[in-house]
Amino acid sequence: MPIRINLDIELARNKMSLTELSERVGVSMTNLSLLKNGRVKAIRFSTLESICRILGCQPGDLLEFVENDQGVN
Repeated sequence: MPIRINLDIELARNKMSLTELSERVGVSMTNLSLLKNGRVKAIRFSTLESICRILGCQPGDLLEFVENDQGVN
């Protein structure tokens, strides 16, 4: 997948656990874990907004486009 999720980096910068983020955002641990591990195909803007608000970051801090080295889509 050419979009890399950097949620773990932002959590570390904020010294926050996934559990705490889950409680503060109101999103299940399972869904945040799937997001953190790049196993989701979509994210609601409202969820992204909440995560950014709580972590004090921009969407671009969480989402990164990475060229596919193998040329496979």
